[in-house]
Amino acid sequence: MARGRSSLALMTGLCGLNAALWAVAACIGLSAPGLLAPAFVAWTFGLRHALDADHIAAIDVVTRRLLAREHKPILVGLFFSLGHSTVVIVATYALLHLPVRSWLEDWHLVGGMVGGSISIAFLLAMALLNGLAARTQWLSLKAGHPVITRPTGMLIRLLAPVTDMISHERQMYYLGFLFGLGFDTATEIGLLGLATSSHAAAPSWTLMLLPLLFTAAMALMDSLDTVLMIRAWTWSAHSALRRARYTVSVTALSATAAFAVAVLELAQMPGITEWVPLWAATVADMAEAHFPLLGAGLVFLFLGLWGVTALRAARDGRNARQARPRS
Repeated sequence: MARGRSSLALMTGLCGLNAALWAVAACIGLSAPGLLAPAFVAWTFGLRHALDADHIAAIDVVTRRLLAREHKPILVGLFFSLGHSTVVIVATYALLHLPVRSWLEDWHLVGGMVGGSISIAFLLAMALLNGLAARTQWLSLKAGHPVITRPTGMLIRLLAPVTDMISHERQMYYLGFLFGLGFDTATEIGLLGLATSSHAAAPSWTLMLLPLLFTAAMALMDSLDTVLMIRAWTWSAHSALRRARYTVSVTALSATAAFAVAVLELAQMPGITEWVPLWAATVADMAEAHFPLLGAGLVFLFLGLWGVTALRAARDGRNARQARPRS
């Protein structure tokens, strides 16, 4: 119940923040009406960017791992989005107020390598860990043994420095910041270009509202993803068998999603593209162009998995009631 109240308070607060920023935008728009259209575009950029597949994969994997450790990771998505948005806010400020345009491209290239490498390494580690966990859980479920949420073994101990990097939800801020260093998504670059092109429409200080709207929208959607994952996990806890089935299924899906996203990002890295077959490069380019759709697809897959589990639980309960002898 307390977790439910926390979720409601979080989402209410974020909705209030978005409303407050829009109220500020409306006030500024009275004297600078040219700011309203860019503000709306920046806000929708944030909504769309939150659905990027790397966001969904990272948030869902970490949320589930912290839940398995009996944590209450209600702020995982919020901290991740704040870390990611910090890069956008700082870059927007620098572009508007500092003479940085000459080295912006260099920063983009170096940041792309650093941010991309960290994202790929983290997602591959999570994919391997979840793959091993799914195998162990499936064997335990088949044998009728309790399903272990955390796998053990030599390989798991070797991966510990990476997998234990996130032991508290606030540490997702740093992961989000590192993910954002790539600075190569169309939404982030578009936001900076938007800020520059709108310079004549409003004072420079008012243009900082654009990355703030971007941040608020992304925080809202990433937090919603976290809340949905927690709700599905909490619901499955009401039955041992239901929890076991759901755990195995979602662990396997998390491993597959993390691996697929890591491979797609790897195929886009400088120096790697020339070794990728043409058909694979085409697929990777198409996937990158539709990253938000892939992320939304992952959300629907997780929700669909929860729905199938719920339907099976309802069917099993109905069959059990029908089989019960009548007095």
